[in-house]
Amino acid sequence: MPLQAIPNARDPSVLEMIKLMSGRRIEMKRRVERITQEDFAANIGIGTRWLREIEAGNPKSRLDDHFRCAHALGLSTGHLVIPLLFMEHRRVFPRGLLEGDLSKLETVCIDAIAQHNLETLSRQLFTPDADANPDNKLDE
Repeated sequence: MPLQAIPNARDPSVLEMIKLMSGRRIEMKRRVERITQEDFAANIGIGTRWLREIEAGNPKSRLDDHFRCAHALGLSTGHLVIPLLFMEHRRVFPRGLLEGDLSKLETVCIDAIAQHNLETLSRQLFTPDADANPDNKLDE
């Protein structure tokens, strides 16, 4: 499949694409684990019919149900969160990334956030005039 970008964040099909890819991941992982739809749906507290809708990528499925399913299967939710961040910032997210393993990208994101927090805390602790100058912007 050629590398295609998810449409502009304002396009309603963006969430549909995310839900479709998420549903595929959920179904694939459930099948690999040899868990029936009936057992899995009962385990997470939803109906079997709704699980079928989630796995089919129904655009009316709720993202929180996708998160619940992914969590229950031990899947990362990066395939949901990372594209949503791109949407929020009106950036184009490469569609091919949804189909792959995002674990390395997730680690990079987590490390960047941790580093940013560490740098902010260090500036607050080691800058003598940080308390004296309330206009000092530490989050830039």
